[in-house]
Amino acid sequence: MPSTTLSSFYQQHHGWLWAWLRQRLECSDTAADLAQDTFVRLLTCSTPPRFFTVAQARGYLCTTAKHLCLNLWRRQEIERAWLETLSASPEELHPSAEHQAAVMEALEEISLMLQALHPNTAKAFLLAVVCQMTDDAVGTELGISGRMVRKHVAKAMLICLQLQARFTARELPLYAEH
Repeated sequence: MPSTTLSSFYQQHHGWLWAWLRQRLECSDTAADLAQDTFVRLLTCSTPPRFFTVAQARGYLCTTAKHLCLNLWRRQEIERAWLETLSASPEELHPSAEHQAAVMEALEEISLMLQALHPNTAKAFLLAVVCQMTDDAVGTELGISGRMVRKHVAKAMLICLQLQARFTARELPLYAEH
């Protein structure tokens, strides 16, 4: 989408999208942020969509904005759970702000990973690893064999290792500088 076309598209739809988000979120600042993020997503598309009607354009903007809202709410839920965990421990045991930010980032990545998995794979992983249930107990819970539970957990563990490798790769330049 040429910049002049994008500029006019932004001018034509930004106010409408902001109002639509503000009504749903009941917060002008968050609505403004998500409206802006929606247009950034459009701008960064490798193949920008073409719209032939206002309804098509607004449908696309609404769908993108809804996904951004879901991501926001998921992040807020993760942050609430993390803050509840912190509040349950003595303040002197709280990690540094930098470490807390790293934990939040890791929790968000794990959440995204779990959402991307087949529901049985995510459930098997959570029950086996987090709840420390046996393969047979997880299998009974999910109505599958213990062997299938192992396959689901192995698949999720592979994704976790890939996440860990990406995190480690991001951290490597920091260690090389010191």
